[in-house]
Amino acid sequence: MVSRRTLLQAGGAALAAGGLRISLPHQADAAGTGDAARLLPSFGRATRLDVADVSSLGGNDQFLLTTLQGVVNRSRPRLYFNFDRSDVDLRWLPDTGASVTRHDRALDLVARYRSETRGAVLYDPGVPDSVNVATTLAGLENAVAATAEQAGEYRLKTVADLRGRFDPDDVLATYRWQLEHLFPRCTRTLLAGLPPTRTVRADGVHWREIARETERVRDASNRRVHTFDLSPEVSGGDGVYLRFQDSLGDDGWGASVSSVVVRTDGGQVVASFTAGTAAEAPYLFDGSGSSVGDNSNRFCDGDGHFVYRFTPPAGTRQLHVEVDMWNQYLVSATTTAPTRVEPFPYFRDYAVASRAMVFWLPPSGGTGELLDEIFGRVAPTTPYAGWFSDDVAGEWGGVDRASQHGIEVVPADFYMNGTVHAGVPARISDKVPPRQKARLRNRVYLTLTVGEGDNIQYCQRRMRNIWDDPARGRVPVNWTVSPLLADIGPALLAYYQNTATDNDLLIAGPSGAGYTYPGSWPESSLDAYTALTGRFLRRTGMDLVYAYNPRNAQGDGWIPFEERVVRSYRDNTPLRGIIQSWETGDLQIRPAGMPVIGNFFPQGKAAEYRDGLLKHIESWDGTGPLFVAGAVNAWSWTPSDIAELGNLLADPFEIVRGDTFFDLVNRAARSS
Repeated sequence: MVSRRTLLQAGGAALAAGGLRISLPHQADAAGTGDAARLLPSFGRATRLDVADVSSLGGNDQFLLTTLQGVVNRSRPRLYFNFDRSDVDLRWLPDTGASVTRHDRALDLVARYRSETRGAVLYDPGVPDSVNVATTLAGLENAVAATAEQAGEYRLKTVADLRGRFDPDDVLATYRWQLEHLFPRCTRTLLAGLPPTRTVRADGVHWREIARETERVRDASNRRVHTFDLSPEVSGGDGVYLRFQDSLGDDGWGASVSSVVVRTDGGQVVASFTAGTAAEAPYLFDGSGSSVGDNSNRFCDGDGHFVYRFTPPAGTRQLHVEVDMWNQYLVSATTTAPTRVEPFPYFRDYAVASRAMVFWLPPSGGTGELLDEIFGRVAPTTPYAGWFSDDVAGEWGGVDRASQHGIEVVPADFYMNGTVHAGVPARISDKVPPRQKARLRNRVYLTLTVGEGDNIQYCQRRMRNIWDDPARGRVPVNWTVSPLLADIGPALLAYYQNTATDNDLLIAGPSGAGYTYPGSWPESSLDAYTALTGRFLRRTGMDLVYAYNPRNAQGDGWIPFEERVVRSYRDNTPLRGIIQSWETGDLQIRPAGMPVIGNFFPQGKAAEYRDGLLKHIESWDGTGPLFVAGAVNAWSWTPSDIAELGNLLADPFEIVRGDTFFDLVNRAARSS
C-alpha cells in the first residue's frame, strides 16, 4: 500500500515539475498605481460600489468573496462588504464618495463577476496553510480561492487544484515550495502575513462555571494547584472541554496555567502535561486566544480564552482535573465542541489585488529561519502587512526579526475593504495643529496617550467606535494613528483630522511609518526608515511619535533609544519628541538633543489608575515640574473612562496634550 506521505511527496514533485498545469503571466514588480511616492498600493477611485453584508456568512464563503473582491477591485474598485455586525464598515461607506447598489445576497455577486476571473484555485480543507498558497495563486492567476464544492456550485473553472499536494504536518515544505515557485512572480513591494484559519465560536454551547477569581490578582499570589470535579461532563458529548478565561478583562492579568493532570475515579491518568510543551498539544483544542509565557505557562487576557479537550476512557464515572493556576481566572466546562475552524478571510482582497505572497510563519525555530529568508529577499522598508502568530510573544519576536532585516510591519490582518479605501481621494491636512499654551509651574504635567494606532485595523474599527463616544474632547488626549493611512485609508485619517476637538491630538503610532523596533535596524538602512517616516509625518501634519524598541535580555522591559537612533529621527523627521514604550515611567533622556520620555502604564480603570499615579509621584518634592507620559489601554478604555480619570485628578496634576507637554519639557530643560 502506498502511504499518504508518499503520495504527498510525489505530489510535491509534480508541483515542482509544473504539475499544477498553470501558466502564470509575467508580473511586474509594482502593484496598483505607479505613484512613486506611495509605500502601499492603491487601485483607483471607486465611483460605483456593489455592497453586501457578509457578517453572517461562514469563513469559506467569506474567503471566496474576498478573493473575488481582490481580483475585481484590482482593475477598478466595485465590491464592498460589511464584515462586522456592529456595521462599522457601513459607517465608512459614505466617505468613499461612490454611488451604492445594495445586494441582499452577497454570494449572488460571484455569478455577476464570474467573467472577470479565470476560475478557481481549489485549496485543501485538510491542509490549513493551503489557504495562504491559494490566496497567492489567486492573485497571480486572476482567480478566486474556493472549495471544490463551491467551484461546482458557482460554475468556476479549476485553474489549480491544491488538494493532496501538501503534507498537513510539514508547514515548512509548503511555504518553501511557495517561496521557490510562486514568489518569483509576486510583487516585491509588499509581503502579507495572514493566519490561514480562524476559530469561530459555535452557537448554543452551555458552559458550567467551575471556578472564578473575583479579586484583582496580578502577582501570582493566589497560585496553587486546584482540583476540579468534571464528573458531570463525563456522560455526554464527544469529550470534556475545559475553558480558561479572564475573570476581570479590563487590566490584562487573566488566567495563567502551568500544568494540568486529569485522573479517573480509578486513578488512571488521562492527561498530564506542562503548558507550552509538546505534551500539551494533543489536548489543546483551541489556543488561539492565548499565549505561552516565560514560566512554562499558558495565559489569556481580556476577551481571550483557551480550551483543552479530554476524552475519558469507556466506563469512566468520575473525572477530576488538577490545575496549577493563578491570577484572574474563570474556569468552565462543557461537553459540546465550542468552536469550529474555517478559513481566515480578512485582508485577502488587498493581498490578491497586490499580487503579494501570503504566508504564516511563527517567528521562532525553523519557521523563523524561513521568515528570515523571506525578509532577506526584499529591499529595506518593504512593508510586511498582516500579523504574527502566538500573540504577544509572536509580536515581539516577529517585529524584531522584521526590524533586523529593515522591514516595517503594518498590522492589518483584520483590515477590510482595503482595495476600496486605498483609492478614496480624501483631503488630508499636512498642517501641524496649533500648540495649546501652558505656563511652566511646579506641577505634575500628565499627557495621556491612547495606544494601538500603528494597527490600521484598530484605526478602522475599534478607534472609530470609541472616537464616536460623546465624552471625547473633555480631557486632552493623544491618539496614536498610523501615518500610513495616508496611503491605505486616507478617508479614515481625514475623518479623524476633521472631527478632532481642540483636546484631541493625532500622533504617530509605533514607531512612525510602520510598526518597528528602530534599535534593531541595521545601521545601513535605519536612515531609510526614518526618512520614510519623515515623509509620511509631513504629509499628515504629525510631529510626535509613540515608539517601541527591542526588549532587554531579561525580557521584562525595553532598551532605551540610543544616540544613533534618535539622531536618525532628528535628522530625517520633523519630530519634536518621542514617547517610548516603557511602562514604569522612569525614563527621561535627551540623546542627540531630542527629548525621549518613557511612558507610565498603571493598571485598571480610572480610580485605580489615579492611585497608581499618586504612588508614582510619591517621591516628588514639588520644587520643580514633573513630567509623566501616561499610557491608556485602547482595548478596554473609552473617552468616558478618560473623562472620569480627568475628574479624579486634582492638584498637583495638569493634563496637557503631547505637543504642549514636550514644549514644557524643553522649557524646563533650558531653565535648569
